[in-house]
Amino acid sequence: MSLKPFNTIGMGAAFSPNLKANLYEAARLSLFFNCKLVLIHIGESSEDKLKTLKVFLNAFKKDNLEYDVVFKPGDPVDAILSVTEEKNIDLLILGAVQRERFIKYYVGSIARKITRKARCSVLLLIKPSVERVRCQHIVVNGLKDPKTEQTIKAAFYVGKQLEAEKITIVEEIKQEQVTVKVDDDKSLRKANIMKERIRMRENLRIKEIIEHIPEKYTKDIAIKSQPIFGKQGYSIGHYAQISRADLLVMNAPSKMTFWDRLFPHDIEHILTELPTDVLMLQ
Repeated sequence: MSLKPFNTIGMGAAFSPNLKANLYEAARLSLFFNCKLVLIHIGESSEDKLKTLKVFLNAFKKDNLEYDVVFKPGDPVDAILSVTEEKNIDLLILGAVQRERFIKYYVGSIARKITRKARCSVLLLIKPSVERVRCQHIVVNGLKDPKTEQTIKAAFYVGKQLEAEKITIVEEIKQEQVTVKVDDDKSLRKANIMKERIRMRENLRIKEIIEHIPEKYTKDIAIKSQPIFGKQGYSIGHYAQISRADLLVMNAPSKMTFWDRLFPHDIEHILTELPTDVLMLQ
């Protein structure tokens, strides 16, 4: 059974101070995942730009890195999204700032706009590095959703390829599921019993998902299940931050309306303030 979710990786290649670090991260991931790399630059083609990219990627020549460069003029969001479809890109890598300023929230950064619209998986990098920094701890959402099982399986594939040491599956449980009103010791005990039953139920659901993942992806890695009561999106983002996770893996957002972004919920909490590098899986 193969869990390989990616065949072609794309990267938005903006000529910014982080270009080299982003290129190195994308090249390494392409090699780890055994994928072709497509570099997407918004603008006209030039020999100087091609030379710069080639010089940076010469470090991976010995590894037989396979890559193409696509120059695409036009609106950055529309251009990058069109190339991902034309080139059948499965995973798009984008550099992103950690925090989206309030005044920019309604407009959105380019990386966040693309993430909200992309039909492929997106990896948002907030801390790219020229030297490899090993991904040791991956946090993945375990909320009850039709997409979650495949997301968890893909997280284990990524963890295996990146030689991660630990994967924590966070089940975000809405506080409303605890229907007891707490106003005395008796009701508090009842609420705690109800929470424990929900935790046990959620842990069992996650355990069944893990049992269907081939052993080669689960062995030699510490696996933790972590139920959390709280607001979806915010809770897992906070957990990833305080646990110092290297990567947060989430279900990709469903198509959102203007009102979803005006009153943020779920995935919007993650996109507004990225707690670490974030992988949104389609």
